[in-house]
Amino acid sequence: MARGLETFLAVLVLGVSSGPAAADPLLRQFAICAGRLSALMEDQWMFDGPGSERTAEELAAVVSLIEASMPEGGGRQVLGWRVDAKVAQRALLGQARFGRDRRLAETAAARAEALAAECRAMLLG
Repeated sequence: MARGLETFLAVLVLGVSSGPAAADPLLRQFAICAGRLSALMEDQWMFDGPGSERTAEELAAVVSLIEASMPEGGGRQVLGWRVDAKVAQRALLGQARFGRDRRLAETAAARAEALAAECRAMLLG
């Protein structure tokens, strides 16, 4: 359960240093990352089974951050952000896997990986 402690400390530090005005953008970023990682995990279920286990752990950590920082009544907005990000990431992954134009497929794959890497960078450890 070290991940739980890391998550708690991250929320504590981010909350103290960011203040109330920045809470909404931070929550939005957590939600976007949850959507991206969810799409990646589903892609990995089909094409990279072992990779999906790592992504599932990362997704759980981001969801913990969402739950710790979401104000009461914010669920609908958070879900909207998650769904929009998941659809966008899924489109990139689909283009990367099934696109007929090799250059576009490579660009989509690189962008999908860069977006997932941004989310991973938010997590401790």
